[in-house]
Amino acid sequence: MIRECGCPSESPEWHNQDIDLAGQCIHTMPTSCFLHMPIAYELYAKRQQTEIENLELEEKWPGLSLTRSGMFRGQRIRLLTHNRSASRRISFLPGPFNVRVQIHKGNMSTVQIPVREMSIGLIESGKRPKELYISHLNCPNCMKTEGNDRIMLLRHWVDAPGLKRK
Repeated sequence: MIRECGCPSESPEWHNQDIDLAGQCIHTMPTSCFLHMPIAYELYAKRQQTEIENLELEEKWPGLSLTRSGMFRGQRIRLLTHNRSASRRISFLPGPFNVRVQIHKGNMSTVQIPVREMSIGLIESGKRPKELYISHLNCPNCMKTEGNDRIMLLRHWVDAPGLKRK
C-alpha cells in the first residue's frame, strides 16, 4: 500500500545482499535529467503512478521506485508482479541482473561514501560494478515521523573473470 505522500509503506529486506532480479516484470518511465539531476521528479512519479493505476497493474512493493539518472535522460523503474499488458512501458529485466543492495541512513549529500565502499567491495569480490539505482524509502514528511532519511542503493554488477584472477 502506498502512503498518502507517495512513499512505499513497506520495502524489501535486501540490506547487504546480492539479489538476482532477472526476469522481473517492470514498468519503466523515462525521465529528464540535467547533469545527473532529475528534473520534475515528482511529476514523473505521479505520472507513473497514474499510468500503473490506469493499467490496473499490481506491484510487488507498492510505491517502491528505482531511479537511474544519466547525463540528460534517466529512468524510473517500478517492480511488478508478472503481468501481461499491451503497454510499451512494461518489460522484463534481462538475465542475469544481479544487484548488491545497501540501505543508507542519511541524505543524498552523505551517499558518496557508502557507494564507494559498495563499489570497492564488488571489485574485491571479482565483480564489475555497472549502473547505480537509488530508491528513496521515505520523503521529508515521513522523515519527521520515522526519523532519519533512508535511501536504498542498488548497484548492478556483472561477473568479471579478469578481476577474480587478481
